[in-house]
Amino acid sequence: MQNQLFKFFNRNLHGRDFVVGDLHGHFSALELMLVQIDFDPQCDRVFAVGDLIDRGPESWRVVEFLNYPWFFSVLGNHEQMLLESATNPAVTKNWLGFNGGAWWKEVPETYHTRIRSVIGRLPLALEVNTFSGRIGIVHADIPYGLTWQTFVRSLEDKEIREHALWSRQRFRQVQIMGRTQPIAGIELVIFGHTPIQKPLQTSNICYIDTGATYTTEKTLGSLTLMEIHPNLEIHQFCIKTQTMLTSNKKREPAKVPA
Repeated sequence: MQNQLFKFFNRNLHGRDFVVGDLHGHFSALELMLVQIDFDPQCDRVFAVGDLIDRGPESWRVVEFLNYPWFFSVLGNHEQMLLESATNPAVTKNWLGFNGGAWWKEVPETYHTRIRSVIGRLPLALEVNTFSGRIGIVHADIPYGLTWQTFVRSLEDKEIREHALWSRQRFRQVQIMGRTQPIAGIELVIFGHTPIQKPLQTSNICYIDTGATYTTEKTLGSLTLMEIHPNLEIHQFCIKTQTMLTSNKKREPAKVPA
C-alpha cells in the first residue's frame, strides 16, 4: 500500500508545470518533447497521470524518472498490477502475459525490490496550485457525486481506490451523452487511462492519454504533454515519426471516437 495517497503542490513561482499522458515506457519520447519546449529542470515540473510502465520499450527507466526532483506521478493501474504481482500469482500471470509486463522478466531480480519500493510510494491523487486555479491529477476516474475534497478524504476506501485506478464509467457517459457532470471543489481534473485520438475536455475534466504505446493504430500513437502553469497549452508528439504534432494554446473540446 502507498505511504501517502494524496500530495499537494504549491504554485510554481519560478517555472512552468506540465502534465504528461500515459507513458507506457516511452521515456525517450518525453525527453525529446522536453527538449523541444525548452524544459528547464531547475525550475519546471512534470506531473504524470500514471501508467509509466508496460507495453513500451523503456519501462525499466521508471525508477530513474521517479528519482528526478522535477518529475512526479500518480499510481496507475499498471503500477498497481506490478505491486500486486509480488503476492498474487493470478495477477502476475495476467500482467506478464496479457498486459505488457513481459519486460519485468528481463530486469534482474535484485532490482525488483527497488522498483516496487519506489512505485509503492506513489499517491493516488495529486493537486497542483496554478494561475488557473487548483488542478487535480488522477489516473482513471472519480465516482459520480463526490466532490474533490470528499474523494481525497476517501482514498483509504478500497472501492474508491479501485475506481481511481480502473474505472471508465465517466468516460462512457461522455461517449453516450456527450457530457458528464463536473467535479465540484476544484477547477480542473486531468485523467489518463483511456486512449483517445486527441485530448478531450468536457466540463472541468480533461483526458490526455493519446495512446503513445499504440503506434500501429491509425488514430493513436502520440504522447500528450499539457502545460497547466502559467499558461494552458497542449503539445502532442508522434511516437512513430518522432516529431511534434501540435502545439495548441487553446484546450478545444474533441469528439470522442466511437
